[in-house]
Amino acid sequence: MIDTIGYAAMQPSKPLIPYSFKRRSLLKNDVLIDIQYCGICHSDVHQVRNEWGSSTFPLVPGHEIVGIVVQTGDNVTKFKVGDRVGVGNFVNSCRECKPCMKGLEQYCVKGAIWTYNAIEWENGKSSPTQGGYSNKIVVNEKYVLAVPGNLPLAASAPLLCAGITLYSPLMHWNAGPEMKLAIIGLGGIGHIGVKIAHALGADVTVLSHSSNKQDEAIRMGADNFHSISDPNTFKKLRGNFDLIINTASIEIDLNKYLKMLNLDGTMVIVGLPQNKMQFNAYSITNARRSIAGSVIGGIEETQEMLSFCNDRNISCDIELVPIQQVNVAYDRIVSSDVRYRFVIDVLNSLEHEN
Repeated sequence: MIDTIGYAAMQPSKPLIPYSFKRRSLLKNDVLIDIQYCGICHSDVHQVRNEWGSSTFPLVPGHEIVGIVVQTGDNVTKFKVGDRVGVGNFVNSCRECKPCMKGLEQYCVKGAIWTYNAIEWENGKSSPTQGGYSNKIVVNEKYVLAVPGNLPLAASAPLLCAGITLYSPLMHWNAGPEMKLAIIGLGGIGHIGVKIAHALGADVTVLSHSSNKQDEAIRMGADNFHSISDPNTFKKLRGNFDLIINTASIEIDLNKYLKMLNLDGTMVIVGLPQNKMQFNAYSITNARRSIAGSVIGGIEETQEMLSFCNDRNISCDIELVPIQQVNVAYDRIVSSDVRYRFVIDVLNSLEHEN
């Protein structure tokens, strides 16, 4: 077993505190990664505070992990010691169902094994998965990603969740030069979506509560910016978009936004509010509109996304924080006081916990 230190929530809604635990020993197809950085996702906050009602404790969050390979199992062929690598939202899947066979492990019929707050089985033994707010992690090489050399390591961490969360639907719905696209929210997910959509050549509009983000949206590649605090926005943009991606993690009036879609337009929901969302049937039937959902991407698509971002010098706008400030960062995320993604400096701050 491998001694590991990190930060964990010991019970719902309590501050994260230093926590020592053990990772499993390496199996033949595993790699051991020294974690250098880990992004903070809003879903970490939901899980730590048990807002979705499915958290188990102690809980070490973190699924935007980047670091360096320091040891490999005997059968590992994809990676070697010294490689820059990443681990995203899941660390295993059944590998047998139709989604897994198509490289869509995130939709595994039996359920992907999430990087934390899940149970994994290895050699007939079960153990809880624990995430990247820690100094080491052991993962089967099939679920490890190579981080290309042009990507700054810290700023690439959120690509493993925020980046792929937007890249996957943009690719699935064929975002490109002929598409008029709106992104609701210029936060941790939305801002990287703007950059990727712009690189794909789409006509990108940002819809945001905060009018003071307009200059930043344009800097990131948005062609247009509209404040949804202005009621005229919904009238002006009625029937305007082919695709709307909703990154909001709060409840919104879906009907207003659905009416912004043109004939056969689609709204894709990627944000995860705590409560249910509702809409009127007429909002979709009168223009053959669709509502869809999307989560992250499979390993192959995530690797493709990393290469795409590497080739176009796309990374996340981040604020680097020591792990000792994680609870403060959580409060700031809830109050939307971050531009645009917190990343924990695991390597340089956890060493002080020894």
